[in-house]
This record gives sequence, C-alpha cells and structure tokens, in this order.
Amino acid sequence: MSTPLLIGSCEPFSGKSAVVLGLARQLTRLGIEVMYGKPLATLAAGPEAAVSDLPRDPILPQDPDVPFIGSMLGLEVGQILPSVHVMESETAEQRLRTGDLSPGPGLAELRQRVAEAGDRAVLLEAAGSLNEGLLYGLGLAQLAETLGAIVILVHHWTDSRSVDALLAARHQLGERLVGVVLNGVPPEGVGELRRDLEPALARLGIPVLGVMPRSPLLRSVTVEELGRRLQARVLCCRERLDLLVETLSIGAMNVNSAMEFFRRRRNMAVVTGADRTDIQLAALEASTQCLILTGAGMPLSQLLNRAEELEVPVLKVEHDTLTTVEVIEAAIGHGRLHESVKATYAIRLVEEHCRLGPLFDQMGLSIRQGA
Repeated sequence: MSTPLLIGSCEPFSGKSAVVLGLARQLTRLGIEVMYGKPLATLAAGPEAAVSDLPRDPILPQDPDVPFIGSMLGLEVGQILPSVHVMESETAEQRLRTGDLSPGPGLAELRQRVAEAGDRAVLLEAAGSLNEGLLYGLGLAQLAETLGAIVILVHHWTDSRSVDALLAARHQLGERLVGVVLNGVPPEGVGELRRDLEPALARLGIPVLGVMPRSPLLRSVTVEELGRRLQARVLCCRERLDLLVETLSIGAMNVNSAMEFFRRRRNMAVVTGADRTDIQLAALEASTQCLILTGAGMPLSQLLNRAEELEVPVLKVEHDTLTTVEVIEAAIGHGRLHESVKATYAIRLVEEHCRLGPLFDQMGLSIRQGA
C-alpha cells in the first residue's frame, strides 16, 4: 500500500493547489491512479456539489477546489475523497462553546478510504496553515499522525527570514515532513537560492523539492471575482468577466501622465472616478482588463460604447476609491486556482521547477517501467 501525502503550507494562498495539480499530472503520466480530497473544506459550494458515493447523512458540502481539480485531472467520483468538516463561523462557534475538538466519525471514514486505496496515490490538500483546523481536530500534524501520512509544504519565500516558519513546521511534524516547495521566488533569485540556500536548508532537515518563480498569472484574479468582492454593478461586457487581472492602477492623475503610466502596466484593473472620462478612455487604449468606476454619477454613453467595442468590462461600485483599492489589493494574489489557463500553467511550472522522483519513492509508489 502506498503512503498518503498531505500537501500543506505555513500560511494561506501559498500555492498548494498548484502543486497538487502538478504532482497529480506527473503521477497519472507515470501510470499511477490518483485519489484527491480536502479533509477540511472551506467556502463550501453547497450540498449539490457534494460527493455522494460515501454514505453520510447529511452529506457535507464540498470545497469548490475539489470539483475543479477533479475535472482538470479527469478524476472519477470514486477517486474523490470526502471532506470531514466544513470550516465556517457557525460551526466553529458551536464547537468552541461545547469544547468539542474531536474530528468525529468522518475522519475514521476517511482513514478507511485511504487504507483501501491500495497502490493508488492519495493526495490530500491540508488547510491554510499548520494550525488551521485544530478546532475540528484536523490540524496538519494531527492529520498526518492519524492517516500515517508524509507531508510536503508549499511555502512562499521572501528571503532567509522565511525559514523561521519552516523550522517551526519541522518541529511540529518531525520526520513526517519530507520536503518543501518554495514558491513565489523572484525569477532573478531562483538560481542563487538553489545554489546557496537549498543545501543550507537540507542541512537543517528541510529538503527542497522545488523552487518555483513568482508568477503574475497565478496571482491574478478574474474580473468576476473582483465584481463579487466589490458588490459591483456590471455596466457592459458581462460575457467578458472571465478576464484575468494581474495588476491594479489608480487613475487619479492628469491624462498625459496616466497614458504614460498605463503603457508600462499589463492586464490592469483601473480604478477611477465615474466623472473622469478622459482617464477612462485612456485606460481603454492600454492593457486594461476592466474599468472600475467610483463616486457619484454614471459614465458617458461614449465611454460604454468604446468599452463594448474593445470588450472591456466596466464596473460601477458604491465604495470610495480607497476602500475599492483595498478590496482589490486583498484579492490579487489571494484567489483560488479556478481557471483552466492558470491550472495548465501551474502544471507546467511544477514540471519545470520541481524534482519529485525522491518524493514518489518515499510514497512507496510502484512506477510502471517505461512510463
């Protein structure tokens, strides 16, 4: 029987789903069948998205990452593992009031499914941090111990100070931590990190399985997601809300300065006043994915007509500019991996920048000869 693998992180939005996709795709190419799940679901998509092959009443809603990753990998229902709990405020308060920290029967059912996996590779995506899920009895170390799993961490690397969190993880997980993937590294720093710091981390008991460069595409967020977070009104091009926003620009300067600034940016969301038609038109001629208008009033029909021609969505919000900017900044880099173009790119990044052979050996996988 193969050893299950938990993919965790020290902080949310470190790139776990990207690594899961890349791992799973490599395994399927090697002839290994994959099973995937998230023991602790977040942002549940509703009961209609639940996996119903495991008898359960009521059926838990499913984390929206699960059906997306399942569809990208072509997994069948039997290859999807059910969540044990859904992390939501009402449930958390109830557990806190009762002092219930046990995972309940759901974890035993998951453990049984994992035990029955045989030679299939079991990939389980953990919660956002080392300690998230403790209230549900599903902290990373708890899960690893209960399931007999090994752990890899996907960690956002800024500089050498980033190692503190990895040392804390090593202390918690012990020998179950078999490696880390460092993510979000400035492209110009990848070579130096591999040459100088990778050996140093290995000496501290933290093997590096991969160093992935920072990707504006993977940090991007859809116009639709921005609109949802801003509770915006879509004024035109509703069919183009799938456009991806990588950067934010604020149109508060004179039009000549704005044009020069816009030319240096790519795939922008431009926030400007509803009365600044000059800035709005200038933004439409640049690499703009959407216009977000603040303040009183509505844009001129001339502006909306031009936006329709160029297929650039225009959103109107009730927030002031400062609040709008804060919401957008919180969204960029903190979105889910729910677009096929991002998923395909993530798979390629893992393939190019991670060395997973040693990990597959530690999972005890029987790789088909010639695969």
